[in-house]
Amino acid sequence: MANINNTEIERKFLVKNVPFELDDYEVHNIYQGYIATNPTMRLRKDNDRYIFTFKGKGLIKKTEFEYELDEEQFARLWKKVESNKIVKKRYIIPIEKGLKAELDIYEDFLEGFMTVEVEFSSMEEALVFQPPEWFGKDVSNDRRYSNASLAINGKVGKN
Repeated sequence: MANINNTEIERKFLVKNVPFELDDYEVHNIYQGYIATNPTMRLRKDNDRYIFTFKGKGLIKKTEFEYELDEEQFARLWKKVESNKIVKKRYIIPIEKGLKAELDIYEDFLEGFMTVEVEFSSMEEALVFQPPEWFGKDVSNDRRYSNASLAINGKVGKN
């Protein structure tokens, strides 16, 4: 079944530091790979959920459709992934105004790399957002920091 909300509006940041313990926050163990990157076709295992995602063009605002898969469908499609596979832990951290920061701590070939994303309900909300002190450089408009690019090219500079 497709995700009803087919527009994603988010900003992405590097991380200066994590000033708190993560044990108290919801965590997702994520494995993802890309069947294609133009347009983006992503496979993701998120804890016990299997998801196929199609993403349109754009950086902060883009069209996104998600489809639930069963484990067998996921396994068949996973064989089509040719790039590096991304492994990360995603922590869901409540921040101001009911927003949630999604802190990604990467493993394997991206070990030690961290990003944080915040999703918004409108472009206006995204543009006026003032990130918390622990957020680093805003990389929302830099395609090199997309997960698809990271899967193909690896880390970009230093965190």
